[in-house]
Amino acid sequence: MLPTPELIKNYIANGLECTHLEVEGDGQHFSALIVSPAFAGKRLIQRHQIVYAALGDRMKAEIHALSMKTLTPEEYQP
Repeated sequence: MLPTPELIKNYIANGLECTHLEVEGDGQHFSALIVSPAFAGKRLIQRHQIVYAALGDRMKAEIHALSMKTLTPEEYQP
């Protein structure tokens, strides 16, 4: 079974406090806009590592590709 954007969104939300979260994708390739206070003071690679930690082994097993835009609540402009 291919993961859905909603499933990926739930995985991220369960492992990371998010003030805004959007996930789009086709079952193999996904893109996400993730806004979290956990990103404050972190470099881009550290932000991505936080998201990968929230996804755990799913990143290797279920998700083929995930493009991320990671922002703090202060950086996010809706």
